[in-house]
Amino acid sequence: MNILFFFLLTLLAEVLGTIGGFGSSLFFVSLGQFFFDFQTVLALTGLLHIFSNTSKIVLFRKHIDWKLTLWIGLSSVLMAIAGAFLTRALDLDYTKLVLGIFLVTFSIFFFAKPDFKLYPSLQNSIVGGGIAGFLAGFIGTGGAIRGLVLASFNLEKNLFVGTSAAIDFGVDLSRTLIYLDSNYLNKSLWWYIPFLIAVAFIGSYLGKIILNNISQEAFKKILLGLILIIGLMLIIKEVRGLTFPV
Repeated sequence: MNILFFFLLTLLAEVLGTIGGFGSSLFFVSLGQFFFDFQTVLALTGLLHIFSNTSKIVLFRKHIDWKLTLWIGLSSVLMAIAGAFLTRALDLDYTKLVLGIFLVTFSIFFFAKPDFKLYPSLQNSIVGGGIAGFLAGFIGTGGAIRGLVLASFNLEKNLFVGTSAAIDFGVDLSRTLIYLDSNYLNKSLWWYIPFLIAVAFIGSYLGKIILNNISQEAFKKILLGLILIIGLMLIIKEVRGLTFPV
């Protein structure tokens, strides 16, 4: 039952990530902490995102800005590699607390400043992409920061999702190779991979359908509320030292 619940939450994270533009890792990494150790979550997140972004690139292939992909993607990939290598050297228990603080800070900031935008410059694209990539490699999620950078260019919602997926593919491929080389995914969990592929494609497809029929801005407020709650739960969990094994 726990495994079934895990995959249902994974599907929900994929749908929400596609619609909200934050990326599924923001939800998947957070919820995954209640089922697995942080290293396993990093590896599963990387694999899920490779499949997820492949499906999004296929579904949104006519809606990709390749110039922006190059601008943001190069720094994102390089810093994702750096962040992923850093997980080998640091105590990952602290990393989980950092993730919770990041989620709470992110949600509160955008509740307070919903219209905040970056200036759409080459410098901001490179720096923002680098920060997003580093966070993706280090704490498993950087889509929220990348989304902020892309939002500064005022992209149409389908173009936003397609371009984000193209950038994220390189980030996730590079960091996942490092996670797997570091043996973050136990061989007993390799049977999860076919289910992750199915969830990635189904979730992306459902998200695309829903995205074309709702107000994205209104939905983002709901997602920010969920992010805040998840962040608080993670912080409380780490402070109290709670564990939720499968």
